[in-house]
Amino acid sequence: MEFKEIQEKVVKNALIYGEKYGIKIDDDFALIKLYEEVGEFSQAVLIHRKKSRPEKHVSEEESKKELAKELADIMGMLIVNAHLLDIDLEEAIIKKWITREWIKK
Repeated sequence: MEFKEIQEKVVKNALIYGEKYGIKIDDDFALIKLYEEVGEFSQAVLIHRKKSRPEKHVSEEESKKELAKELADIMGMLIVNAHLLDIDLEEAIIKKWITREWIKK
């Protein structure tokens, strides 16, 4: 699947989620939700590294699964934020990380 298709499907799913639960998927929601997901990823990292309460510890396999889920949530909310800000995230990643067009020289 191409990145643009992934972006379209993520945005579509976010809008369906909003309709289902009566939540307006706007700039405020998307930004706050992104922060929430980063926090959940941080918690998953602490659990993965066994730097949390022992009762939260899980197997390596389960903690990797949780890390992947939280990273996917972050990526999803990044895509939603980019959509709401009318930013082509694929183009931005290419210019910043691949061609380094946006790196100060």
